[in-house]
Amino acid sequence: MAGQRPEGVITRGTTNPNRLRRCDRWLAGPQAWRLRRAGPAPVVVDLGYGASPVTAVELSDRLLRVRPDLQVVGIEIDPDRVAAARPLQRPGLRFARGGFEVPLPGGARPVVVRAFNVLRQYDEAEVPGAWERTTGRLAPDGMLVDGTCDELGRLATWVAVTADGPQSLSLAWRLRGLERPGVVAERLPKALIHRNVPGEHVHALLTALDDAWVRHAPLASYGVRQRFLGAARSLREAGWPLLDGPSRWRLGELTVAWDCVAPR
Repeated sequence: MAGQRPEGVITRGTTNPNRLRRCDRWLAGPQAWRLRRAGPAPVVVDLGYGASPVTAVELSDRLLRVRPDLQVVGIEIDPDRVAAARPLQRPGLRFARGGFEVPLPGGARPVVVRAFNVLRQYDEAEVPGAWERTTGRLAPDGMLVDGTCDELGRLATWVAVTADGPQSLSLAWRLRGLERPGVVAERLPKALIHRNVPGEHVHALLTALDDAWVRHAPLASYGVRQRFLGAARSLREAGWPLLDGPSRWRLGELTVAWDCVAPR
């Protein structure tokens, strides 16, 4: 990889502490098997971490609880951002310059590449190529997480992509104060953000979720979490392929099979 020009463009770089906690919780929960099954010193990449390296530091802290020998590499295309982050390097956490080619020493292959709020700044037509370039660098059972969230991480969505293509879409909300689940549409990943229109699968999903939310309004007297659980159960009963269950729903999180939301 030496001398290779990084693939990608410099993003706006905005970030905040704890912004990616919902995705990190998912990586340390239902996706932790990927880290446990990996060989010694598995590598996880925070791709395009932005102007501050805080998300890479947090990722390291959270996933070290799953694998104490984990290696997290924060990768940025902007050399100034890399230079600013390097004073925070420590055993198991380092920073490097690069892009979708995911340069790692010795040709190491990451188990997870988390790229949040990166592809959102690209054209939709560029997404498949970026997915293909990055997943081509993954270790066996590896996964790219292409996600988007709001500035404080109250709303988040992400696509899990493997070498076989996109596998699932996860949606996550801060339940307290939630008026309706469909507001997450404004934070859909680039592959879907322009597809929330009648006739598209993701629009049908969000419409069904909002309808279920309305039907379960009486449960609000028991708290917003009970209302959300009721809406999620209704989705499953209606035939939507939810890949998770109540333990995740209680956190304000739903994961569905990609096939049911893929663009037409």
